[in-house]
Amino acid sequence: MEFLLVPLIVFVAILVLKTLIIIDQFERGIVLTLGQYSGTLDPGLNILVPVFQRVIKVDMRITTSDIPQQEVITKDNVPVGINAVVYFQVTKPEDAVLKIQDYTYAITQYAQTALRDVIGGVELDTLLGERQKIADEIKAIVDHETTDWGIDVTAIKIQDIEVPADMKRVMAKQAEAERERRATIIRSEGELSASQNLNKAMTMLSQSGAISLRTLQTIESTTANPANTVIFAVPIEVVEGFKKLAGSINK
Repeated sequence: MEFLLVPLIVFVAILVLKTLIIIDQFERGIVLTLGQYSGTLDPGLNILVPVFQRVIKVDMRITTSDIPQQEVITKDNVPVGINAVVYFQVTKPEDAVLKIQDYTYAITQYAQTALRDVIGGVELDTLLGERQKIADEIKAIVDHETTDWGIDVTAIKIQDIEVPADMKRVMAKQAEAERERRATIIRSEGELSASQNLNKAMTMLSQSGAISLRTLQTIESTTANPANTVIFAVPIEVVEGFKKLAGSINK
């Protein structure tokens, strides 16, 4: 009798364990009764009918899936290597289990196809300059197609864009030429500003007659050594300055 009691206790304990199931806070449980969907379990302790019912747990947290690097031809026929990451979350666990076999794999494959289609329609400069905009466009396509699966695609991020080595050299030369062009423009703007300031200074000196004094100072500084012979070509402005100076003295 005792030999039968021990197996009976073990059987009852196993039955109780099979009856009780704990669903974590970040999970939902899809209940199948004799193979048919019969409900969704919320987090906490739940009771099942052993043998007749089973539970498939679904993680409701945001999940990441890598899109492996692949070679894509852009609109201007430049081969680039691109990899990305998909961020998605289950919103309807029953649809994610009943309508799609492996939603993680399916989303990754769909995102990979959408990435190739979108990038194939843009040029390399657009791809490099508007990476986030292109990623958002891919995300919108994938999110629209996976809505019936009970999945919400929260974001798609393009990680790396690898261009051919010869294209890198061309881009480096182009960037260097652009930097030289900007430097030339800055230098020319500085020279223009300096010439305008000199012109203003010359005009003010001419109008006030101070240019003649500046000329005399220059002559004095250059003739400090008697051995030097200096010949000056006096511009008409200087002559006019002397006239104004003489006129002011006579007054």
